[in-house]
Amino acid sequence: MQGQVFDVPSNPQPGFNLNLDELRLVQLSEGQEPVWMTELEKIEAKAKGLRFFDVTENRDLGSSADLRIATKTSYPPLSAHEQVTKVIKTLSTEGPRANLEKFSSFRTRYYRSETGKESQRWLLSKINEITADFASSSLKSLISVDEFHHSWGQHSIIVRIDGSDAADDQIVILGAHQDSTNLWPFLAAPGADDDGSGSVTILESYRALLASDFHPVRPVEFHWYSAEEGGLLGSQAVAQHYEAQGLKVYAMSQYDMTAWVKRGTDEEVGVIVDYVDSTLTEFNKGLITEYLDIPFVETKCGYACSDHAPWSKAGYPSIFTIEGAFENSNHRNIHTANDRIDISDEFSFSHMLEFSKLAVAFAVELGC
Repeated sequence: MQGQVFDVPSNPQPGFNLNLDELRLVQLSEGQEPVWMTELEKIEAKAKGLRFFDVTENRDLGSSADLRIATKTSYPPLSAHEQVTKVIKTLSTEGPRANLEKFSSFRTRYYRSETGKESQRWLLSKINEITADFASSSLKSLISVDEFHHSWGQHSIIVRIDGSDAADDQIVILGAHQDSTNLWPFLAAPGADDDGSGSVTILESYRALLASDFHPVRPVEFHWYSAEEGGLLGSQAVAQHYEAQGLKVYAMSQYDMTAWVKRGTDEEVGVIVDYVDSTLTEFNKGLITEYLDIPFVETKCGYACSDHAPWSKAGYPSIFTIEGAFENSNHRNIHTANDRIDISDEFSFSHMLEFSKLAVAFAVELGC
C-alpha cells in the first residue's frame, strides 16, 4: 500500500466523528520517542502497513512495568483435562455463525462511527442475553458485565467471573477487538475476520463455560476492546487503568482473526512468538497440543500488532494466537469491504471452533 492516496472530503462525513486534522501522539517502534501526526497521517501510515500505539491519552502506560517484569510468572502443568474436554464437547459453530452474520452486517464497526456505537451496543446486549440464558443462579451472582467508557463513544466491554478464592486476585484475561476499519475509514468495513471472528470465538467460549457452570478459583475476564484499529486505543486505556489500580494479571491471551485457512495450506494455529511472554506462549502451545485437533506453527506479527501489546507494555504476561502463519492470513480482504463471511470457502467456522476450544482450555486450566 505504499503511496496510497485518499480522496479527503472537504466537509465532515455523516455518521462519523473524525477530524482528519486532529493531532495525535504516535509511537511507531519500541524505544522510539513518540511523534505527533494528524489522524489523516495515521490512516496513511496504517495503509502502508505500519503498526503503532496511539499514546495520546495513555502516556503513563508501562510506568510501573519493571516491577512486574522483575517477577517472572510461572504456570503449572495441565491438570483439568476432564473439565476442559467436557466443555469443549458443547461448543458449536451455529452460535458463532449467527452472531457473526449479525456483527458483520453493520456497514462498519469503526470506533468513531455511529454504526460502530450501534454494533457495540448489540454485542453488549448479546453478552447479557447469553449470561441470562446460560448462567446458573449461583454463577450469575459472580458475573459482572460492564462497559469501559471511552470518549469516542464505542466502549470496550469487560465481563468478569469472580473466583472462589478471595485470596487469589490474579486475573485471567481473554481478549478480542470489536471494531473494524476500511483502509479509508469512511468506506464499508464488515470486518468478518478482523476481528469479528475473534469476537464471536471468545463469545462462544464464554457461552459454553457458563453452560457448564464454570466456577473459577481465580477471576476470569473476557474483554472486547474498542478502537484497536485506531492504534490500540481501547486496550491501552484498559491496561493503563489496571496498572494504575495495581491489579494483578496472571495471563492475557488475544484472539485476533481466527477464521481463515488459505487455500493450499495446512490448517494450523498461528502462535505469535515476537513481542509476547515466552513462558505463557509455551503454556499456550501445550494447550493446543493437548486439546485441539490441529497443530500450531510459530509465526511473527511485529510491533504493536494487536491488543496483547498494551498488556506487554504494562509488564503483564500476554500472548497472541492468530488463524495461521502470519503470511498465510487473510491479508487480501481485511480492511476492505470484502472482509465478509461469504467471500471465499477459505473462511471457516470449523477453524474458528478450534480457537474456541483453545479459549476454553486457557480459561479452565489457568482459572482453576
